[in-house]
Amino acid sequence: MTTLTHRGRRAEAGRTSDKKPDGEEDVAVDRDLNDGDPDDSKDIHLTLMEEVLLLGLKDKEGYTSFWNDCISSGLRGGILIELALRGRIRLEPLSVRKKRLLERKVLLSSDAPTGDVLLDETLRHIKATEPAETVQTWIELLTGETWNPFKLQYQLRNVRERIAKALVEKGILTTEKQNFLLFDMTTHPVSNITEKQRLVKKLQESLLERWVNDPHRMDRRTLALLVLAHSSDVLENVFACLADDKYNVAMNRTKDLLDMDPEVEAAKARGAEMIWAVLAAFNKS
Repeated sequence: MTTLTHRGRRAEAGRTSDKKPDGEEDVAVDRDLNDGDPDDSKDIHLTLMEEVLLLGLKDKEGYTSFWNDCISSGLRGGILIELALRGRIRLEPLSVRKKRLLERKVLLSSDAPTGDVLLDETLRHIKATEPAETVQTWIELLTGETWNPFKLQYQLRNVRERIAKALVEKGILTTEKQNFLLFDMTTHPVSNITEKQRLVKKLQESLLERWVNDPHRMDRRTLALLVLAHSSDVLENVFACLADDKYNVAMNRTKDLLDMDPEVEAAKARGAEMIWAVLAAFNKS
């Protein structure tokens, strides 16, 4: 689990409408995904996974830090939140026996395709799994962190490369080959720096100029991205260019946000339960 660090210490240590038919409702959810933020690009719509990877990539080099061992599970958590925001999955209802987020199973709400390969692959896994699994178990299964050989089939393979290729198709990344002494590696430098800067600016402003001091008043996708960026250990990349005073404010507010009790916050806003469940899963890991 990644931790938040202040710049001084670092220097020392180096989202109710009428009920519609399922298919129509799913299409409406997909269409409205990016309507929450007025500053979102009108031409390019990114999934949460794509945004997390974009934040983690070095602009010129085109790869993530070799020391980042959190981004793989962070991307899987992003898949679950993205499916929930699109109305495809949900947490089972509260019960006497299952009150805590990490005890409640992930249930299928709709198996309508999303059009995203990784999301649809995960959706098929969730649909085929009986009995249902919890959020934390799904993150582990999708990452391949299981000792059960019969469940290795649920592992999503080559996730970073598949997300990177999607970003290449959207004109945000390009593809190159780099030689690292003993091996060649495919890299994906940022070609549309404006899109990345827009994303960074959105997160910075959510914690500075547009700070609302209440996660339930925040745009859900922005809240989700903050949780995922933190869990994937790429949030530092968002704040690195800030002046010291703004950096400290942003980091303190992020810490206050992420230190909230997921159980309490999820009970206040049912539509964001999956976001808090994913945070709870990473807090436990």
